[in-house]
Amino acid sequence: MELAHSLLLNEDALAQITEAKRPVFIFEWLRFLDKVLVAANKVDVKEKQKKLVEQLTGLISSAPGPPTRKLLAKNLATLYSIGDTFTVFQTLDRCNDIIKSKDDTPTYLPTKLAAVACVGSFYEKMGRMLGSSFPDTITNMLKALKTAEVWAS
Repeated sequence: MELAHSLLLNEDALAQITEAKRPVFIFEWLRFLDKVLVAANKVDVKEKQKKLVEQLTGLISSAPGPPTRKLLAKNLATLYSIGDTFTVFQTLDRCNDIIKSKDDTPTYLPTKLAAVACVGSFYEKMGRMLGSSFPDTITNMLKALKTAEVWAS
């Protein structure tokens, strides 16, 4: 698992791991990232931020389980609060698009829940900075809650 100890996800190592062990590898990397991101050099974070955002947002669509999506959301919000914030609205829009999706299949539910967790972490961590997108996000969330009965069954 020491291959998971890097600021960026080691995609080569991930590709070599069996399908059954990939979620564990990703979870270990997210745990490591959670610890190291707050202590990392801001210059290093900003240098690798574009790739890191791509990797983290890509994980949203991988149908992560509850502990993974919580760490994913926390790390993504921390990354934007430490690094540059110029793409935070694009990431927020991507999460909102996932939440708006009409796909209500049980296999897509973890992806929607990961997007909801990310939106929550963004507002928790960054608050006022995202204020201009708040009305749209709330409208989106309320519409999603109306279909939550379908999610629960």
